[in-house]
Amino acid sequence: MLNSMDKNNKQQRIDAIMIDDGATLIDALQQMDKASSKLLIVTREQKFYSLVSIGDLQRAMIAYQSFSKKISEILRPKIEVGHVADDRKFLLDIMLQNRTEFMPLLDDKGNLAEVIFWDEIVAHSVHINNELKDVPVVIMAGGKGSRLKPITNIIPKALVPLGEKPIMEIIADQFVRCGVQQFFASVNYKADLIKKYFDEIPGKNYSIAYTSENQPLGTIGSISLMKKNIRSTFFVSNCDILIDQDFSDVYRFHKAGSHELTVISAIKSYHIPYGTIELNNNGLLNQLKEKPQLMYYINTGVYVLEPHLINEVPENSFYDITDLIEKILARGGRVGVFPVSENAWLDIGEWKEYDKSLQLFSTRFAHLI
Repeated sequence: MLNSMDKNNKQQRIDAIMIDDGATLIDALQQMDKASSKLLIVTREQKFYSLVSIGDLQRAMIAYQSFSKKISEILRPKIEVGHVADDRKFLLDIMLQNRTEFMPLLDDKGNLAEVIFWDEIVAHSVHINNELKDVPVVIMAGGKGSRLKPITNIIPKALVPLGEKPIMEIIADQFVRCGVQQFFASVNYKADLIKKYFDEIPGKNYSIAYTSENQPLGTIGSISLMKKNIRSTFFVSNCDILIDQDFSDVYRFHKAGSHELTVISAIKSYHIPYGTIELNNNGLLNQLKEKPQLMYYINTGVYVLEPHLINEVPENSFYDITDLIEKILARGGRVGVFPVSENAWLDIGEWKEYDKSLQLFSTRFAHLI
């Protein structure tokens, strides 16, 4: 039975995941980030109305390309909820089967009576699906990590720790949970340390093949060295970032859109603390905006590529992912963009971001530990 402090803590947690149906997509995204949740309870006139998930928001942004759309316009007609009279074992079985983050329980009048959270019934579990079992992953781990000195004077950026594991191992573990079994790592700086670390991981259920860059090849140039090894759709990930996203969803989006390349993009917001002015051609005031919020899609450094693109990357040449994307667009090819929220992306590439990553990792990314 919950004591008064536990009840207060739980109520605060419930309050943090409730949002009015008049809120916008960006409001919901930002609230998910703040609550470290991928699911929100939608209310209307302060009463339970529906649920909205990160998947709902992503599909809406992809379809409508608007952050200002109301969440009331994108809600699913059918949602999974429980009732106070339902057998608890039945409810827990549903949650376990669907990996539901939480289950709202309604009373006979449709009012919210209780919320059962996933971590209340499962302290820690690792769910593995096999959807990506035939999908290889390339991890770019050849950089010197100059912005993380002095620690990278001793170890390579790929082995910089978050919690008790280096970031490259956490990246690999996350893909393994989607069924990935085969990794390729592009290495150069302190490559022997990376190989030795992964060779000594006990009981790992995946393989890593290494490709050595004899010279800097840019953000995508080293895949030209892997053309004999990769013949199917594959992921590419930088070694210094984490994405709180099921990569199976990204893979399905990529295939459904018949994309040659898909970019995972974080939605970054900037608040201008001043009123902004727009002028017309005559130097007269056209529009005044008070403290506007600007939204941008940011390249996270994780991609899905079709294998024929390897042949389009020049061998032994410095070549960036932007060069490849521009080449695809120039010939009329399809480049997809899969959005994630701002706090679903961690970048440890420099000390300022590393400090932020440490703070978020123990909360938003705790399920990766």
